[in-house]
Amino acid sequence: MRSSLFSPSPDGDPRGFLTELYLAAVRRAQPREGMARHLPAPPQGRTVVLGAGKAAASMAHALEALWPARAPLSGLVVTRYQHVPPRPAGLPERVEVVEAAHPVPDAAGLAAAERILALTRGLTADDLVLCLISGGGSALLTLPAQGLTLADKQRVNRELLESGAHIGEMNCVRKHLSRIKGGRLAAACAPARVVTLTISDVPGDDPSIIASGPTVPDPTTCADALAILDRYRISVPAAVRAALEAGQLETPKPGEVAFAGHAVHLIATPQQSLEAAADVARAAGLKAYILSDEIEGESREVGKVHAALARAVARKGQPFERPCVILSGGETTVTVRPQPAGTPRGRGGRAGSAPAGPARRVGAGGRHRRHRRCARQRRRGGGPRHSRAGAGAGSAGRALPGPQRRLRLLSGAGRPGHHRAHAHQCERLPGHPDPVGHATPPAFKSDSCLGKTSIRSSVCDNTVLVSHKEI
Repeated sequence: MRSSLFSPSPDGDPRGFLTELYLAAVRRAQPREGMARHLPAPPQGRTVVLGAGKAAASMAHALEALWPARAPLSGLVVTRYQHVPPRPAGLPERVEVVEAAHPVPDAAGLAAAERILALTRGLTADDLVLCLISGGGSALLTLPAQGLTLADKQRVNRELLESGAHIGEMNCVRKHLSRIKGGRLAAACAPARVVTLTISDVPGDDPSIIASGPTVPDPTTCADALAILDRYRISVPAAVRAALEAGQLETPKPGEVAFAGHAVHLIATPQQSLEAAADVARAAGLKAYILSDEIEGESREVGKVHAALARAVARKGQPFERPCVILSGGETTVTVRPQPAGTPRGRGGRAGSAPAGPARRVGAGGRHRRHRRCARQRRRGGGPRHSRAGAGAGSAGRALPGPQRRLRLLSGAGRPGHHRAHAHQCERLPGHPDPVGHATPPAFKSDSCLGKTSIRSSVCDNTVLVSHKEI
């Protein structure tokens, strides 16, 4: 099996090889990679930058570097706490970055949303609004609808996260309980032109779902939001329910004049990152197969299916010929079920739950060794958090160069988040009875602030079954 001169070999260094696949996917999602070709020319008037999401700070830095130095540029974006990468040397700050909570909103997110909406006042037809939108914007850009308090929004958000609702359902509710989501931010910018640059974190890459589509017309209705609330038994104040029933909280719809002349550009998608990882695998002499970038479902059940597929390839050479890498992406969910009073609240989420299914399947019968590893964000001053369904975590080792946001390779750790991509490497490794080993892999820094990330792997006899998932 061949490998490039400077890349880890899947035979000699499977852990390094898998990390290289992950890094290739992250590099492809860098904001600057896809932003340049979608930037419009500076307008006659002002250029105002507004944005929200876990990649908002990285996107703002990329825009500041690409925008003409002599052209006016100002604005405000909000990102998650500890998701601001170091500013590139010599890059002047023209866009303010503030931080707030995710996935449950807080007062800082509320204040940021109010300031962002205030920046739309006084815009003219000569002005341009550049909106930088990425995953996590739904929580970070919180502005409750009339009749709702921040506490109400926090409760509804928690219950949605724990209900097992898929991202489209959650964001339908969020849009109708907001004064800024679901196209309302774009409508507030009129008569200025709005150009939205977005990084997708949702199956299907629908801009109206990404961060609850603050600048995109919303095809869903108040009736849809009510049906979702009822389906998952989530209550809202009586006055808000009455407003939904009367259609008084309806969002701007496709075809409305407020969106005339606007543009939306996807500058990074899960499919593009999957293809980047596949290219690295193929360059190393492995076949690479992308199942889909739209996989959804209960995280543990999706994990079981992936384990079964990887096991079939490893044992029977079907449906794909080994050695190979199997890639897929999407967004799974975890349903948090009621527990008896006094039960300690579990930690973690999708990244911890997904390996639980493969662990049982790959490790069944006692003759298969298991090893799972996850790369996840290292929170400042805090250790890993684990789902009840996940495996125990190990400690981190050395750090590799990169910006402030740190990721750890951990054994089975995970946190709530978006399931974006995962990969299985299925290969017989002669002379490597346990090619991945059971030592805790090193910590490393990613070169982006695009969201949490996990890498999981299982070793079945001499077959490496790897799951790589960005969350």
